[in-house]
Amino acid sequence: MDNFTFKEIAAFIGIFLVLVLAIFLVTVKTKHKLSNCLLAFFLFTNALDAIKFLQNGVPVNYINLEAFRWSSNYVVSAMFYLYVLSVCYTNFRLKLKHLIHLIPFFAFNALMMWGIYLNDRPTKIMFINSMNDMPLVQFFLYLFEVLFQVYFIASFLVIRKAKKIYLENYTNPNISALNALYKITILYYVLHFIVLIRWLVTYIFGVGEIRAWIVTIDGFSFLFCTCWYLFVALNNPEFFRGVNSDLKPIKEVVSEEKSTPEINEEKNAAIKSLKDFMVKNKPYLDSSLTIQNLAEQVEMPVKDLSTLINLYMDKHFFDFVNEYRIEKAIQILKDPAQKQLTVLEILYQVGFNSKSSFNTSFKKYTGKTPTDFRKETL
Repeated sequence: MDNFTFKEIAAFIGIFLVLVLAIFLVTVKTKHKLSNCLLAFFLFTNALDAIKFLQNGVPVNYINLEAFRWSSNYVVSAMFYLYVLSVCYTNFRLKLKHLIHLIPFFAFNALMMWGIYLNDRPTKIMFINSMNDMPLVQFFLYLFEVLFQVYFIASFLVIRKAKKIYLENYTNPNISALNALYKITILYYVLHFIVLIRWLVTYIFGVGEIRAWIVTIDGFSFLFCTCWYLFVALNNPEFFRGVNSDLKPIKEVVSEEKSTPEINEEKNAAIKSLKDFMVKNKPYLDSSLTIQNLAEQVEMPVKDLSTLINLYMDKHFFDFVNEYRIEKAIQILKDPAQKQLTVLEILYQVGFNSKSSFNTSFKKYTGKTPTDFRKETL
């Protein structure tokens, strides 16, 4: 089997898996319909782009369709960015303002209409053969690269901000899902980097064996990327959970400059009062506890409570609450009378709702897994 055959087989399998996943996302009944549709559209445009691995040159009988396939590249990165927004923020909705992301797509199609769509076949072929020398076409090539970089950098920033807001406002955030989304973003970025290498090799060496091997690697990477995404989705069934986009990181809400010594005494009293409340009332046993809930219970504005915990106690709300949960879990694990309780029962009892989150927090706090800790203490 030569490398070209391998490339075509890998591309065909990848396209098939992508289309199956896209159809499933559109048809499955879920409350996360918008995220599913955005992801499905993103995957579909990737499948359109991957058709290039199954053809040699421009299909002369389907030049219009091929030109339209080229134009789909101008919505891929925008769709991924919107998908990231929909995953990270529960209240994200598509609005008229988001149509601005389609401007490059329509602009490129306007160029194709002038050069290809409305012309006869000889004129179309002549246009295609001279495209590389056209300044306007070169502009669109550079525009594609700029858009890709902007959208993916924006995606990284959105994920990082959402993760920070999670930690500052929720006690059982789905950090594993955000981490998976971050890795998926990196993976697609690497896939694009291979495309850049292909372009560079083509520019320096022309169409030859080196480029053919890079195209093969590109096709295999497309298949690998698709399979890995399926693996991540299967291992994160709660993948589509986000935060409220109205929330902001605490350092964007208040000044980073901390208080004067006179005010510190007041803050110290507030910190002691908060800790006493946590010990006495045990609000951390509520697995759905958020900073808004706790603020209502201690009768303090959310902004003040968030500032107290995140700035003056130098802890994320996530870590602050989970420390109490871990302390409670330690008490149970040390108690011989409760040795019949499983680790799963204990984590639910102390306020966690995820085994992975409990194990991570417990090991961070004690340096041991809950099972090892119990074995050493009983």
